[in-house]
Amino acid sequence: MPDLPRFHLAFPVDDLAKARAFYGGVLGCPEGRSSAEWVDFDFFGHQIVAHLSTGAGGVQSTNEVDGEKIPVRHFGAILDVGLWKTLAEKFRAAGVAFLVEPGVRFKGLPGEQWTLFVKDPSGNALEFKAFADDTMVFAR
Repeated sequence: MPDLPRFHLAFPVDDLAKARAFYGGVLGCPEGRSSAEWVDFDFFGHQIVAHLSTGAGGVQSTNEVDGEKIPVRHFGAILDVGLWKTLAEKFRAAGVAFLVEPGVRFKGLPGEQWTLFVKDPSGNALEFKAFADDTMVFAR
């Protein structure tokens, strides 16, 4: 068993081939089991499952966080700073549009973090963040 429990997240996509290209290709998430209606991926040690479902994905609403409009419905991963920077460049090289450009949020405050937001091909919002100081993940 890993040091931390793994999470499992199922989410809607409208095209499994595009989901495979994005999660497997761009993000480099190894593929696990699959069927004609779903595929699971190793998302940085966690299990995510893309389920074929039309019309259920996409960004619905936003809240303002540190001056940015952040999609309320989103998921992602907390990475180390080096991997975060590599992933940001990978997104740029693949032509993935940023919902929120890579940058630092809460600069100089508790919880200072590198963050970026992208959408997958089905419109699901993903956030990737990194903390220079891991003790700041839950800082108040």
